Amino acid sequence: MDMTVKTQDPNGSVTASVSAVGGLQPFLHDAVVTLCAPSLVISQASGQFSGGADGFYHGDRRALSRLMVAAEGIALAPVHGGLRGAHRADFRAILRGVGEVTADPAVALHRRRRTAAGRMEEVFEVTNAGVEHVHLRLTVTVGTDLATMQQVKSGQVLEPVPPQVADADGIGLSWTADDFAVSLVSVPAPDVLQVPAGQLSYDIDLRPGDSWSATLNCAAAYADGDQFPAPPGDQLPWRIPAVRSADRRLEWWLQQSLADLDRLRLADPQSPDPGRPDQFLAAGAPWFLTLFGRDSLWAARMLLPLGTDLAAGTLRTLARRQGAVTDPATEEQPGKILHEVRRDTLQLTDALSLPPVYYGTVDATSLWITLLHDAWRWGLPPGEVEQLLPHAESALAWMRSQADAGGDGFLKYADHSGQGLSNQGWKDSDDSIRHRDGRLATAPIALCEVQAYAYEAARGGASLLRAFGRRGAEQWEEWAEQLADRFRKHFWVEDESGPYPAVALDRDGRPADAVTSGFGHLLGTGLLNAEESALLAARLTGPDLDAGHGLRTLSSDSVGFNPYGYHTGSIWPHDTAIAVHGLVRAGFPDAAASLAQGLLTASTAFDARLPELFAGHGTEAGPRPAPYPASCRPQAWAATASVLVLQAALGLDADVPAGTVTVTPSLAAAYAPLTVTGLQVGGGRLDVRVTAGGTVNVTAPEWLTVVTR
Repeated sequence: MDMTVKTQDPNGSVTASVSAVGGLQPFLHDAVVTLCAPSLVISQASGQFSGGADGFYHGDRRALSRLMVAAEGIALAPVHGGLRGAHRADFRAILRGVGEVTADPAVALHRRRRTAAGRMEEVFEVTNAGVEHVHLRLTVTVGTDLATMQQVKSGQVLEPVPPQVADADGIGLSWTADDFAVSLVSVPAPDVLQVPAGQLSYDIDLRPGDSWSATLNCAAAYADGDQFPAPPGDQLPWRIPAVRSADRRLEWWLQQSLADLDRLRLADPQSPDPGRPDQFLAAGAPWFLTLFGRDSLWAARMLLPLGTDLAAGTLRTLARRQGAVTDPATEEQPGKILHEVRRDTLQLTDALSLPPVYYGTVDATSLWITLLHDAWRWGLPPGEVEQLLPHAESALAWMRSQADAGGDGFLKYADHSGQGLSNQGWKDSDDSIRHRDGRLATAPIALCEVQAYAYEAARGGASLLRAFGRRGAEQWEEWAEQLADRFRKHFWVEDESGPYPAVALDRDGRPADAVTSGFGHLLGTGLLNAEESALLAARLTGPDLDAGHGLRTLSSDSVGFNPYGYHTGSIWPHDTAIAVHGLVRAGFPDAAASLAQGLLTASTAFDARLPELFAGHGTEAGPRPAPYPASCRPQAWAATASVLVLQAALGLDADVPAGTVTVTPSLAAAYAPLTVTGLQVGGGRLDVRVTAGGTVNVTAPEWLTVVTR
């Protein structure tokens, strides 16, 4: 039936109503997700593909929507299912009553799944641990609707596509539609293949102690290739550190996060050297397994202590697509960094349609400049930095033109296409930017954190220009200070708890004075003075924002607070990690420690794979956070948050051009003894050890001076 429901914009933002067959966005919170971008697999904890978002996907297309195993006349009882890293999963079930002479199970089914780029392998193994000879028929039912990811996300239910017999060494099935082809092959061949029903049946005869297995290989491909292919598996653009901590949760979180990040890697096909392509991180699975400017930039920035190769690849990938013309339909402007890239137009509703290359983001351009600056400080080779400086100058020019366009000197956004995102910061849902009384802000909107990003980008850009002998450094330093002065005059408001910056200025220049987690993005950027930073540090640790599992996006005291609100009360791990890092940079390690511990607590509730976001009920509602059911998991910046928290704990800062690396582990006491080996700075190895007594030992490249406090 037709239902009117809410759908989500890129990054999942709830924006508009849509009429769809099926109606509701599928939930993912109890799904098992394996991935190797641009492919992923979603299933139930039993391993079955039984509806909703379940399936094998490649390049935003569902290759298999049904994969069910059954034993004729026998009940299957799932007993275990879960991940083995990022791209593998195991599932176990008991065949009830088969070969049993005591209360102990005798015959079991073990499913082993492996996901690779464009391929899924599923192994079915039946073992007889009993004392009786058993006979059974195992039937695997497969099928697909070849749905697009957007059709799946909007809850549409499509008719299955009829299968054909596959032309392969084993016997299997195939499906085609448009330029997308899928094949599934069984080894050994099934005893019975029923093509219209998509059923492969196996007659199994097992003596005591025997086992039997069959392997299904499913492959999917576009006729014209992948928009962003998987990079070579042996070209990981970062080093994996070894971490030993008194708090094992930190180790587990980092281990799972780095495994997920490995499988979120994508390559830029426009790279000049196809053998060593530039790499970036896809935003998240399943909804955003592609290039997103903001997400990829934040993720690369958070991973800088592990090396600069990912940052370099991300910067170059986005620079190749930097805006060159003014086009209201795509929001492209000269110097602007894009928001997202898709294979096709993303038709979310009749009123909301995003073109394949969409530039509707107000913050990615500033973040690009800052990533280039920070990567340079962490040791990106000068030649690689210099090649990107023309792009940095274009990005700076875009910042200036945007600030001048409104006449008040602030960077703002408004949808110029009439069919794009109504909010274009990271909180891009249409109800995220509001006044304290719950009224929504009207565009054009100037976000508080966007001004902080611009300030930091202007200062960082000035440093780059000066270091490489290019003109304009002094003007950008002056521009940044003028922005800080304007921010101080126009953004700061006050309530019964004292002064704070509004989340935004609306169309008329009035402060949208809701209390939000955005405070954390201002700290450590240089935009605030010491007194202002202290005020925000106190605010961030208040019970209305600090839920005990992380920061709520909207104060629980605010009108419209909803713990399940996408940006109006939920908790985003990357958001909290940015606040942790900002608090440490601003000199408030105790406040940072509380938030960092909250994230570690949350990580255990999600088996060390923190999702895109989760509900903001807080610890008073229970020790474990509730999921946001439609959240991406894994997501790049949620995973890289683990590395940013580690960086904050160690107080790491690098200035390779100046020949220094700083270690101020004021936050590390909670994890001590803490040993981290194999970090990277300036292309060399950095090891840090903090003893339980607080002694710090650092091993760094000999040409760097280690500064400890």
